[in-house]
Amino acid sequence: MALLFSLILAICTRPGFLASPSGVRLVGGLHRCEGRVEVEQKGQWGTVCDDGWDIKDVAVVCRELGCGAASGTPSGILYEPPAEKEQKVLIQSVSCTGTEDTLAQCEQEEVYDCSHDEDAGASCENPESSFFPVPEGVRLADGPGHCKGRVEVKHQNQWYIVCQTGWSLRAAKVVCRQLGCGRAILTQKRCNKHAYGQRPIWLSQMSCSGREATLQDCPSGPWGKNTCNHDEDTWVECEDPFDLRLVGGNNLCSGRLEVLHKGVWGSVCDDNWGEKEDQVVCKQLGCGKSLSPSFKDRKYYGPGVGRIWLDNVRCSGEEQSLEQCQHRFWGFHDCTHQEDVAVICSGQ
Repeated sequence: MALLFSLILAICTRPGFLASPSGVRLVGGLHRCEGRVEVEQKGQWGTVCDDGWDIKDVAVVCRELGCGAASGTPSGILYEPPAEKEQKVLIQSVSCTGTEDTLAQCEQEEVYDCSHDEDAGASCENPESSFFPVPEGVRLADGPGHCKGRVEVKHQNQWYIVCQTGWSLRAAKVVCRQLGCGRAILTQKRCNKHAYGQRPIWLSQMSCSGREATLQDCPSGPWGKNTCNHDEDTWVECEDPFDLRLVGGNNLCSGRLEVLHKGVWGSVCDDNWGEKEDQVVCKQLGCGKSLSPSFKDRKYYGPGVGRIWLDNVRCSGEEQSLEQCQHRFWGFHDCTHQEDVAVICSGQ
């Protein structure tokens, strides 16, 4: 009996094979049914190397987690935050038939040569189809400045690329507003070969009216499926944000209005200009409230010179900056400098 026990012990602990993990989880995904694969051994969580990792192994993980059918074998390095350097890779390879109930029932091999660059990932269909993800942030990536680029949204410390399907100019307006840029002037799909295999695709469509302050305020659909690839990445271009100033007055809160565009200061035509537009300028400059100057008071500061940049500006009064108001394209106007806008604020 002692000989038989020793033989069994030798077989079960021979080099190259491990004791079964006591648990499994997916980390860094949009929901609990996708992410980097981590297993627990002796109270320690570590990753799994992707040597030989395939859809059969993922199927077992999905089954063990109650996450439905396997839908993919993404690289674990796609999920953020990445595994910490001190976290160990606990398993070199897993070999499942796909019929096991838990990963612990599959053959496993101990680690001999693997780094976190080879961490395995798993994606399951996720039966929690009522999940409505809300983006926590947005950015325009890989463009010339922060107001032009590929649309990416952040959720649970992971950045996702937004597909053109279901996207609209209304959503682009919200992004430009949220980033403190000017008006949205372009939204289109653009092939992005560099994104292949680098970032996952956001699988929820956002329905924006265009009036929301942030993308988080737009209603979003459930996390679902689509046929998007990185040939359909969304590219958005906004007008650059512009500075403004009041010149010719006794302080920074009164004077003729000028805006900066392409490094050149220019005036604003008073067509359709009124109290709401005054309010936005005073708010943006931190100058308190508009004093509703008379026509005569406005003309006190005289005409400007050089470019007339803006015409037909229309604000609701709720905007935080003038670039969020409607206006004609830069430099398009039918005015003279006798129509230059002047604004007088309370200064508080």
